[in-house]
Amino acid sequence: MFNGKNIHQNYMMQAFRLAETAYEKGEIPVGAVVVHENSIIGKGYNQVEMLQDSTAHAEMIATSAACSTLQNKYLHDCTLYVTLEPCPMCAGALVWTKIKRIVFGAMDEKAGACGTVFNISSNNKLNHNIEVIQGVMEADCQYLLQEFFKSKR
Repeated sequence: MFNGKNIHQNYMMQAFRLAETAYEKGEIPVGAVVVHENSIIGKGYNQVEMLQDSTAHAEMIATSAACSTLQNKYLHDCTLYVTLEPCPMCAGALVWTKIKRIVFGAMDEKAGACGTVFNISSNNKLNHNIEVIQGVMEADCQYLLQEFFKSKR
């Protein structure tokens, strides 16, 4: 039987594979999956360049797909696995979806909104707080991002 850590690593690996797809397509390598009742119900990777849409972040695409799957604007009892800490836009959207939990890999020192720079996900002034687990596959997620930016310089 899997313990919680193994389950988190399993789903983060699925998000990581999506981040690799983003990398191959020249996008900032971030991948995300939404899990409900032990099934992936939404997935996405960054498509900002491909779609020429600054809101086409992995989290936004994954949560939109999940809402469509559930036919509900809320993601109660769902968990988002994402390779990079959500930015303010994504964290705000996740609060609006009322998602239960965010599990992320690498911290975002410049725009992280789940505790690093901002704490939108757990701000008591907002109508919903999200449980946050950080650092799952952190080294792998950070390495992929570093390699991407190294190749761009």
